[in-house]
Amino acid sequence: MIDHIAIQVRDLAASALFYDAVLAPLGGKRTKEFGKNIGYGTTGHDLWLVPATEDTPARELHLAFTAADRAAVEAFHAAAVAAGAESLHAPRVWPEYHASYYGAFVRDPDGNNVEAVCHTP
Repeated sequence: MIDHIAIQVRDLAASALFYDAVLAPLGGKRTKEFGKNIGYGTTGHDLWLVPATEDTPARELHLAFTAADRAAVEAFHAAAVAAGAESLHAPRVWPEYHASYYGAFVRDPDGNNVEAVCHTP
């Protein structure tokens, strides 16, 4: 249903380094640079980082990325922590969501809640 999403970031370089690191274990990479905007995806440009245009506090947003397997969730979390991200929740099963929901949650440089999730056992 979603073709793409763009998020505003305060420090484009710092956010790009973060997303370069955490999307790599999920098969994602930079796919396009358009002006000051940076697109990410596996083939297209599903996620865009765009410079914030106002100096107001950002509103937290939640992004969840699909992981092919549980090892990819763990690699995502490890890459995020190595990149200096705050770990909100280490990789684990979340049975309150469903029996095989395996996810990890971190904060990106702008305070967003970023997750990698695998829905298979």
